[in-house]
Formats: sequence, C-alpha cells, structure tokens
Amino acid sequence: MNTEIFKYTEAFEFESGQEIQDLEIGFHTYGRLNKAKDNVIWICHALTANADVFDWWKGLVGTGFLFNPEEHFIVCANILGSPYGTSNPLSINPVSGQPYYQAFPQFTIRDIIKAHQLLADHLQIDNIHILIGGSLGGQQAVEWAIIEPERIKNLILIATNARHSPWGIAFNESQRLAITTDRTFYANTPDGGQKGLKAARSIALLSYRGYKTYSITQQEESDDKTDDYRASTYQSYQGQKLVNRFNAYSYWYLTKTMDSHNVGRGRHGVEKALSQIKARTLVIGIHSDVLFPIEEQQYLFQHIPKSAFAKLDSFYGHDGFLIETEALTNIITSFFKTDVKGKIIELQRTA
Repeated sequence: MNTEIFKYTEAFEFESGQEIQDLEIGFHTYGRLNKAKDNVIWICHALTANADVFDWWKGLVGTGFLFNPEEHFIVCANILGSPYGTSNPLSINPVSGQPYYQAFPQFTIRDIIKAHQLLADHLQIDNIHILIGGSLGGQQAVEWAIIEPERIKNLILIATNARHSPWGIAFNESQRLAITTDRTFYANTPDGGQKGLKAARSIALLSYRGYKTYSITQQEESDDKTDDYRASTYQSYQGQKLVNRFNAYSYWYLTKTMDSHNVGRGRHGVEKALSQIKARTLVIGIHSDVLFPIEEQQYLFQHIPKSAFAKLDSFYGHDGFLIETEALTNIITSFFKTDVKGKIIELQRTA
C-alpha cells in the first residue's frame, strides 16, 4: 500500500514561532469510517517507524487481529521530521531550493500533534475512539489527549512517560555525540553522518533491550571464541540496517524532539496537565524496560483520572511492546471489559 500525502497549503508555525511552507504529512488508512464516525483507531508510531503500521505491528493490527480494518478505520500518520512522507530535514526548503538539513526548525511533540490535528480535520475525524502509542508514540498520544480531551475517547499508553527523563535525554545526547563525531554530518549531503548514525543506533539498542535479552539472544555456543562475537555482529548489523532506511539528520532532530517531551510545560506542572485528560485510559508498563522504567507508567496511572494499569511481562525490554502482541491483545481486551477507575489489570503471560 502506497503512502498517501496530505499537503497543507498555509504556513505551518512551530511551537518555537518558526514556520515552514508546504507542509506535507505522509499517512496510511485502513478500513472505512462508519456513518457514526465512531470507529477510528489512531496509532502514533515510535522514533524510526513509519505510517505502515501493518508492517511493524503485526499481530496487533491487521485482518484477523485486535485492530481489524474490517471493523475499524485505522489511521497512522508519519511524524514530523521523519523521512517517510512527512516534511523533514531532507525536504526541499522553498527559499533556498535545497534540502533544509540543519536549517530545519527544531520541533516538539506538540508540533507533531498539531500536524496530526490538521490531518484528522482533513479526514473529517471528529472523535478518535482509541488513540494508542508506545515510546515516542505514547508521548504523542498523551499530549494529544491533553490538547484535545473531548476528541479522544479511549487512550492506550505503552512504555512511555509524562516527561522525558534525564536518563533518556542522556541516551539521546550520547547518540547525537556519535552522529556529530562523524564530520560528514556537517557536509549537508543526503548521506551525511551515516557512520555516526550507525554508532548511534548501536547505543540506542542497549536501551531498547537489556542484559537478560542479550544473554538469551546473543549468547555464544562455544567457550573457545575470542573474537567475532554474536553480540558484536548484531550491533553492527542493526546499525547498518537503520542507515539503509533512515538518515542522520532526521534521527538527530527526532531525538531532540523526544527530549522536549514534558506535558507540564506551560500548564502549571505535570500533574495538573495529566488531570485534564478525559479519555478512558489504559497505561501499560514493561517490567524489564530500562529506557522507560515501569515507575514512569505507574506515575501516569496515578495521575490520569480514569485510568487502569497493566504490567507486560517480557524479557525483551522496551522493545517488548512491538513483539509481545498476543499479551498486548489480552491486556487491551480485558481493559475494555472492566471498570477502569483505579484498576490494575493482572494477567498471566500466555504460553
């Protein structure tokens, strides 16, 4: 399925006050909007994903799965700054006739949501039945539920937080240091910073998984090895895999965007901001997540009025939300069968 493009004909103003012309938003839709317009599932994607949610969230989204296009109108929009159809640092600056590169305006999660709102209006979506996202996608979802509490009816937040932590910011800064150590990043060419991006992805993987994950998936079978370890080749392979499909400029900007996440900014604090959410909310934490520790999801649960909490038992760490789709299906299904206020959903992992 090809990515659709929505073109916004007016100037798009960022939270910083800067503007760009000719904003484009790449998006995918699946299924049809019903007459009552109450079957919308809007999925917010994470850092380097794209709008083709059927590709990266198999097992949760798709025909025969929980979010089924035969029943729902499913929307996933590519985020601002990402190179999969939405305006980003490699887009052409109409003023110079050249790509923006490092002249692209720095943007926040709120700017991403502002673009999503424009697309939702274009698609004539008044109400979103379920807004769901994990990681950076969850940061978007919680922001949108605060910005438009009446539009969002049910909210599912997975492995995310109310504001990005010093720990998360430190990981992102380490990745940016790796990118900028590659001097080609400053050459302003589409392939600039690729070696740095490869190193940055290797750093990120350490936060997405964890000690136990690597012990299980990258353990050596022989005691005699002294080089060429599985863990080493895995890091290199995953770094190159991202280089082949992404660019260093978008990655640099998007890590900055994640750092900017703080729902309390300009709203008299985080707790006051979360109290404005009216959606029936499910918060899911992963016990082995070292990047977004489960305490961050428990905090969301404690301060969002109509919320329930569930723990996902997975050894995959932060990436568990992309992998444990059967367990997620069970948790979400249970959520819609129960009174949510102050509810902790206890589920056993399926075999």
